[in-house]
Amino acid sequence: MTRRLLPRLRPIALVALIGFGLSGTASAQAPGGGGGGVPVTTDPVRVGPVPIEILANGIVASESVVTIRTRVDGQIERVHVTEGQLVRRGQPLFTLDSRLAQALLAQQEAQLASNRAQVTRAQADAVRYQSLRGESFASQQRFEQAQADALAAAANARATEALIQQTKLGIEFATITAEMDGRLGAIPLRAGNFVRQAENTAITTLTQMDPILVQFAIPERWLPELRAAMYRDPPKVTVRAEGETEAPAEGTLVFVDSAVDTTTGTILLKARFTNPEFRLWPGQYVQVRLAPRVDENAITVAGPAVQTGQTGRFVFVLAPDNTARRRNVELVRVAGDRAVVIGELQPGEKVIVDGAQRVTEGTRAVERNSAPQRVSSIQ
Repeated sequence: MTRRLLPRLRPIALVALIGFGLSGTASAQAPGGGGGGVPVTTDPVRVGPVPIEILANGIVASESVVTIRTRVDGQIERVHVTEGQLVRRGQPLFTLDSRLAQALLAQQEAQLASNRAQVTRAQADAVRYQSLRGESFASQQRFEQAQADALAAAANARATEALIQQTKLGIEFATITAEMDGRLGAIPLRAGNFVRQAENTAITTLTQMDPILVQFAIPERWLPELRAAMYRDPPKVTVRAEGETEAPAEGTLVFVDSAVDTTTGTILLKARFTNPEFRLWPGQYVQVRLAPRVDENAITVAGPAVQTGQTGRFVFVLAPDNTARRRNVELVRVAGDRAVVIGELQPGEKVIVDGAQRVTEGTRAVERNSAPQRVSSIQ
């Protein structure tokens, strides 16, 4: 019986083997079971304005830092502020004991009254001797002496007035006020301490917080772009502190150093920022973006689409027949998650982003509907 069935089973087994081979071949040609091609995601080529950005690290610096010192000798009578407090221009900070100066002022005012009385008497004598000289009752010498006495008395009165102004100024200096809006630093001296002008001891510091500066340096190769931008309009600068999630602070470039640093090959710049919420703090390190101009016709692709081979940079374009085509490009710069390139790319062409490492020239690919992932970086 077995011998009779064997010729009939051989064709059935052959058909099963052929079917299994075709199934395996189809599976090999369709990785991931995706219907005949490598699954990929794409992103269109864009042509349009892209800012030219210069990246740098910067340090926040106050535009003005005032060291508060006494201009007169005296004991600190009262401290009106606390450490770290925000103050306004003209706000009292410290009051020194000025009783000695006020007593001196009273003495000088009394001396001034005496001097003015002497001026009145000397002027009257000069007038009287002038009339007597005309009637030959007084000599010319006596008249001239009376005139000199009147002038001397007037000079003494003016000198006393100057001393009074000086004393009043000392009393005014006994109240130390803020010279500008800003934030106070540490206050090492308290009420009861005696301060002297000659010792030049700092009572505290006052730091301007708004507006505020950010200083940074860029390579000298950017100097032509920077000079051209300064002739048009001061370029915009944005800064962001490390780990900050808010939108970057925006400012304007206000200073370009007059010389390139020969030791580092960089040039120092400063940008001014409004800082009403005190996001920027003096001494803080920030990431700086300077945009001297805008490239109006830049060709950009998604950053992860750019790959590096033995002959340079390239991207894969998904052709209309769903095959991958390699295009050589030159990477100009990176702007955010986009790469600015030069190459034979047309606006709207689909550049393969995810899955580009799994395709070669002519590989069939199937476009997925999900958005491309932009997490890798250009090496």
